[in-house]
Amino acid sequence: MSFRLEGPVMEGALVRLEPLSHAHAADLAAAAEEDRGSYDFTWVPRSAEIGEYIDAQHARAAAGKLAPYAQVSIASGRAVGATAYWDPRLWPDGDRLCAIEVGFTWLAASAQGTGVNAEAKLLLLRHAFETWEVERVDMKTDARNLRSRAALAKIGAHFEGVLRRWSPSWAPGEDGLLRDSAMFSVVGPEWPHCRAKLEARLSGIPRGGGAGQGRPRFE
Repeated sequence: MSFRLEGPVMEGALVRLEPLSHAHAADLAAAAEEDRGSYDFTWVPRSAEIGEYIDAQHARAAAGKLAPYAQVSIASGRAVGATAYWDPRLWPDGDRLCAIEVGFTWLAASAQGTGVNAEAKLLLLRHAFETWEVERVDMKTDARNLRSRAALAKIGAHFEGVLRRWSPSWAPGEDGLLRDSAMFSVVGPEWPHCRAKLEARLSGIPRGGGAGQGRPRFE
């Protein structure tokens, strides 16, 4: 039987990752409209587009390309953003996953800098490396998004370079254009170090997810 991309529910102290569904729509519509000032380089639907956004993610999932998640705050019980596994690559036998991307990530303004996204990355990477036993996890961001690039480097992801005109741009006024993408990865031998860095960062964040802990950014 060939590998089928399906992500399980994953829960930490700050966030629970639940497979994305229309049950999350109302929460996500509110989350997306809190303050859009940090979304210059990130695809975040408007509140009126949430239903279509969920349908589009489900279509990608049906094609075997995506396992989309809602990021649900443990403290509030509300969905505060989204993320996903994306672009699975298999070994030649087709039965085992060798690499995958983590992306399609966004968070409400009130959830940024609280540790929610850092813990979500820990959960996603841990499942990929320790359950699926992948050799590589990719992450990428708009090359102009310096805050996102710095945050990816802080978790131990390796900067591999910039691929020119690689991905659709989400920057205002750039509809239909391609952006330069800064490419990062974590490979199998690096995972223990990356995991330790994430766990160390999270150990200093109050379990209530206080917003005064800085604003790490992951795209």
